[in-house]
Amino acid sequence: MTIWQRCIGGAWLKCIVVVLFIWLQSVQCDDVFTNSFVVQIREGSDPHSIAKRNGYEYKGQQELRVTLFFENAGREVRIRKTNVSYVLSASGLMDVALNHCRYFVLNSEDNYHHFVRRDLENHRERRSLEHHQQLESDSEINKVIQLTGFTRHKRGFKDLKELFRDGPYDDFWKNKLDRQQKPTEPEKASWSDFNDPLLSKQWYLKNTGQADGQAGLDLNVEAAWAKGYTGKGVTIAIMDDGIDYLHPDLAENYNEQASYDFSSDDALPYPRYTDDWFNSHGTRCAGEVSAVANNGICGVGIAYNSKVAGIRMLDQPFMTDLIEASSMRHKPQLIDIYSASWGPQDNGRTVDGPRDLTLNAIAEGVNKGRGGKGSIYVWASGDGGPTDDCNCDGYASSMWTISINSAINDGRTALYDESCSSTLASTFSNGRNRHPEAGVATTDLYGNCTLAHSGTSAAAPEAAAVFALALEANPDLTWRDVQHLIVLTSKQNKLYDENYKWQCNGVGLEFNHLFGFGVLDAGAMVTLAEKWTTVPERFHCNGASFNGVREIPNGLTGESTVIKLTTDACKGQDGYVRYLEHAQAIVSLNSTKRGDVTIYLTSPMGTRSILLSTRVEDYDSEDGFRHWPFMTTHTWGEDPQGEWTLEVAMTPGSENTATLTEWTLVLHGTQEAPYIEDLKPASSCVKNKEEVYETKNITTLDENGLPVVVPNEDFDKSDSGEEEEFQSTLEDLFDDEGDEDEDMYSSDISYVNYPSMNYLEKLRRYMPWLD
Repeated sequence: MTIWQRCIGGAWLKCIVVVLFIWLQSVQCDDVFTNSFVVQIREGSDPHSIAKRNGYEYKGQQELRVTLFFENAGREVRIRKTNVSYVLSASGLMDVALNHCRYFVLNSEDNYHHFVRRDLENHRERRSLEHHQQLESDSEINKVIQLTGFTRHKRGFKDLKELFRDGPYDDFWKNKLDRQQKPTEPEKASWSDFNDPLLSKQWYLKNTGQADGQAGLDLNVEAAWAKGYTGKGVTIAIMDDGIDYLHPDLAENYNEQASYDFSSDDALPYPRYTDDWFNSHGTRCAGEVSAVANNGICGVGIAYNSKVAGIRMLDQPFMTDLIEASSMRHKPQLIDIYSASWGPQDNGRTVDGPRDLTLNAIAEGVNKGRGGKGSIYVWASGDGGPTDDCNCDGYASSMWTISINSAINDGRTALYDESCSSTLASTFSNGRNRHPEAGVATTDLYGNCTLAHSGTSAAAPEAAAVFALALEANPDLTWRDVQHLIVLTSKQNKLYDENYKWQCNGVGLEFNHLFGFGVLDAGAMVTLAEKWTTVPERFHCNGASFNGVREIPNGLTGESTVIKLTTDACKGQDGYVRYLEHAQAIVSLNSTKRGDVTIYLTSPMGTRSILLSTRVEDYDSEDGFRHWPFMTTHTWGEDPQGEWTLEVAMTPGSENTATLTEWTLVLHGTQEAPYIEDLKPASSCVKNKEEVYETKNITTLDENGLPVVVPNEDFDKSDSGEEEEFQSTLEDLFDDEGDEDEDMYSSDISYVNYPSMNYLEKLRRYMPWLD
């Protein structure tokens, strides 16, 4: 069993209204017990001498801090610290949680240490009670945790040559694009400032329609570069299988001080050689971020003046909580952004996430990293395809990480894309277009280049690099500021999802179940970052709870189970939330087939999120979901007060059933709206154009591209008795000289100024909220 989700707001040291949502899961069948132990010693004791006298090697101090909270009237009130006299294993910790409280939160205690028993087998099926008892009997040791080993998988390793083995370009893959072949004759770069041979093939930087792509569908990095932002002063860590830091396109930007090898426990994170180049993953990700520009080698990194750090942590027989945690908290004052293109197995039947130490490391990172502004964790959403759901991945669905999906160069979804309501935005990869140059061009092992990087593995580092540009534009951005910038500047562009239509939430923000709030726009992000003001303090509200037994009928009935909860969002209390950022539904249920369960959440403003979709390969009938935190970003900016609806159903035609025993609604957001509170557009996102004519005032853009509220000429003034003109602009709030109009693309949505302009796409560059 393990803890899954914590959420911290406000100052780290104050520990004010700090909430942790617990995730309970039995140790999976592929978990093993290692020879590593985390022990808590008494204050003032010497860990070196304790380890030595018990026959252990001392490996350093760790941080695992837990405090118990009880629930009281929708608020979390601290009662006492944990004080458990027996050996505290992972399962023991959860037993304490279930017996005494609903939530865990962090408190400041730094007395956990890492011991290793070298004569103990490092791959055991059972916990070593003998060694537990030995350590427990030491009068200076309070608690003992034997670490388990588990599996974590790279995302998108399969080469495009394998994906399209029998396709029309098969001869090309065999003869022209061997991934160990370095281009020998640099071709002239399409951008006059650079001579890098693969630049013209980096369609995700500038899409002119090459490789059968859709012109204009790219990250718009050229606009950010034109403003002088290239990632200078920012370090991105690639947490992976190592990086080839000797590569001539990476060496100049390699940050040795910020790098480490946790797989081998040394300072040289160079990839281990394999015949199949399996460990090329991290090197490819690094090139997308920081490949040196204008050196005649491979391509150009999105943030080509940023520094890249290698954290090698995926190349060992199994993963441990300690390796993950050490990677997440490595050099948080040197590293700004951590990029992860891996996670639990994408097989459509795994429900898994970070363990205790890793959760604590991420929590510490977002609160203390970057001088208190917060480390930024970027995660690939997953490669399980339409039969998987990334809300079952506790890394990608965490509020503390930025989950990134991918589109291919013509705007369609990749074949491996998972969809879920926790995805924040998308970048690019390949996985459907068979053109040999439709993959992601980047660096490869041993000084080589490749056109074949793919998967959401390629998408996450692209996003990390865009965020590096934003941090250069405004180094004071917090981890939450970055998430707000993503929501406000991402675009639908020409993205197309054949399964899920684009929708507007209650405040007019456009989203898609797979693509999130759209594709990142580097130019728009740095422009808004320049003028950004730090978002107000974050609060957390335990909005409402259902505890009971509700049966979910089989799919043959065509019926679903609906539970409605009403909340005032803790109004009048310290945890009051007026403007949502993240909403969570903590759910416990069992089913005769977990993969047949679907869950929907509808907000008081009418936004319907798919919290869980069908997973046909998930035949679990025992574990179910226990306190699992399903998360949605689709209600961003909404007022959470009112009635929330949870709808649980089985897949149509399924003979399986389920039983729901818990649903807790938890709200995270601010009490104050950043920037604007009094500008109230009549509507920012309407369902059909006829509704426009029912509005007295509409919003359009003036000659300078600034939003302006004007009378609606089609509004029947005789019915309203209103004759005076009304006009207001944002010119006094923002100086936007030289800003260029953006191309506005067609959409399945109609907007207030239909059909001439997508107002929201323009307006949200200037103001985070439409109140």
